[in-house]
Amino acid sequence: MKLPCQMIVWDVLPAIRAAIAEELVNCGLSQQEIARELDMAPSAVSQYLSKKRGYRIVFDDDVKQSIRMLAEDMKADRVDNLEERICSICQQMREGGQQCKKDETKK
Repeated sequence: MKLPCQMIVWDVLPAIRAAIAEELVNCGLSQQEIARELDMAPSAVSQYLSKKRGYRIVFDDDVKQSIRMLAEDMKADRVDNLEERICSICQQMREGGQQCKKDETKK
C-alpha cells in the first residue's frame, strides 16, 4: 500500500521539479543555472529533462500555469521563498481535486 504522503514524496515533488526545470530551460536557463536555482546536482536536472526522473504525473492546465509562472518569476529573480511556492503548487493540485494520476502513456 502506498500512502498519499509517499506518493507526494516519490512522485509528485519530483514531477513538479522536473516541470520547473523544463520551464526554466524554455526561459533560456542552462542546466547549471537550473541546478543552482533548485539547489540540486546538475545530474539531477539532466535526469529530469531526459524524463529519467519525475515523469510519472500528468498535471492539469491550472497547475501547469502555476509552474510556468514560478519559472518566469525565478528567471526574473522575483521568488523570495521557493519552498513555499513549490508547496503551494502541490497544495493546489490536492485542493483542485487532481488525483495524483500516473502518466499511463509512458512506460
